[in-house]
Amino acid sequence: MPFLSGIIAFVSLMFLPATVAINKEWEEAIVLRFGKFQRLVGSGLFFKWPFAESFLKQDKRIITLDVARQEVMTKDNISVSVDAVVFMKVTNTKDSLVNIQNVWNSVMKNAQTTMRDVVGDVELDELLARRDEIANKIASIVERETQDWGVDITSVKLQTVELPDDMKRVIARQAEAEREKRAVIIKSEGELTAAENLERAVRKMSNRAMYLRTLSSLEDISFDQSNTIVFALPLDMVKGEIVGLSAFATANKAAKATQQSKGKTKQ
Repeated sequence: MPFLSGIIAFVSLMFLPATVAINKEWEEAIVLRFGKFQRLVGSGLFFKWPFAESFLKQDKRIITLDVARQEVMTKDNISVSVDAVVFMKVTNTKDSLVNIQNVWNSVMKNAQTTMRDVVGDVELDELLARRDEIANKIASIVERETQDWGVDITSVKLQTVELPDDMKRVIARQAEAEREKRAVIIKSEGELTAAENLERAVRKMSNRAMYLRTLSSLEDISFDQSNTIVFALPLDMVKGEIVGLSAFATANKAAKATQQSKGKTKQ
């Protein structure tokens, strides 16, 4: 009897690895009995019939898939290099193991071809300006085409959009021209505002005030006595002074003539 008990214990220990299995916290497994799906088991210790049952594990964590760089021709016939990253997780362990052979590789290949199709359907400016929208469109297409694979496409991100060197130079020149355009517009708007302010100031200032302003400006710029300044004044600015001097000269001449005539009369 002790001998029989020892044999049973030995046989039990020998078949124990084939009877007991363990899933990690992030793993889930399906149990197959004679190749047919039997049940789904979660994390922890579980038992199965040796030789009759087998199991397949699946990782339930979010997985990152790098989509290889692709040479894509955009809608406006410009060749660009694009790569992306796909974030996904398994939501149905049975479908991910039974319906598809290698779910990770299949999703990556599907995302790769979808990225090429979507990028090829947009122009370069749209690709550069709406990367998030294009990535979301890729994610929605991949999600729809892989709905029977038991996976959830969390998101798709376009990592790099590489342009040819000649196109980089063209875009740089375009950006430089755009900055120069904005600079010219800002400068012209400033000059227009200054001209309007000066025009309002001229309307408010009299001729004498303008004349005094001119003299004040001349005083400011003539601080260095080594400079020689030649300037012209509009006639209307000094018209009053000229008229006054002319009238003074005429009156002085008339006074002298009167005095001379009085002297001759007395003689």
